[in-house]
Amino acid sequence: MNVKEAYNYWSQQYDTNENKTRDLEAISLRKTLADFSFNSALELGCGTGKNTEWLATKTQQLTSVDFSEEMLAKAKDKIRSQRVTFHQADLTEEWTFATQNYDLVTFSLVLEHIEDLELIFKKVAQVLTDGGYLYVSELHPFKQYSGSKARYETDEGVQIVPCFTHHISEFTEAAHKQGFEIVSLNEYFDDQDRTSVPRILTLLFRKGC
Repeated sequence: MNVKEAYNYWSQQYDTNENKTRDLEAISLRKTLADFSFNSALELGCGTGKNTEWLATKTQQLTSVDFSEEMLAKAKDKIRSQRVTFHQADLTEEWTFATQNYDLVTFSLVLEHIEDLELIFKKVAQVLTDGGYLYVSELHPFKQYSGSKARYETDEGVQIVPCFTHHISEFTEAAHKQGFEIVSLNEYFDDQDRTSVPRILTLLFRKGC
């Protein structure tokens, strides 16, 4: 099962199943961007809209994109804001949905499913305004090293979504090549237990002017 098929299947239970990674990333997004406001934002990997409604309160115009038609359908059912437009797209292909420049681009639990980070960061640099922000939040590579992956239960057993392990340096190097500087790097832990392996890695970058 490829990534799109896996998320199409997962969409039926994504919002109701216990998912510590999903929930902790939502906390990360809100903490990281709490003090910001934007004119326009591009949410890449909106899924069922777990962050979309909140992001729409932080920007005048939000473009939300997902690879999975079924996840996107769930998001559209939830969110009726005139500030939000939805698009289905493969982020490794041409970004025809990006019809303007944006002050903010976000990735929430998306880049683990894309092998070529440099390609994606290059595309972001082309659509982000000078001085704009790039938010990236992923399952921490330390978790991946210990065997954790995006997965869910099905009648046939556990379904593991295809993914790639990206080291922290891969994110920072890909960003640096496109003229981004690190604003913040944070790690989030289950139950705030900092003696355990961190679950979420969050990076906030700013594009140079």
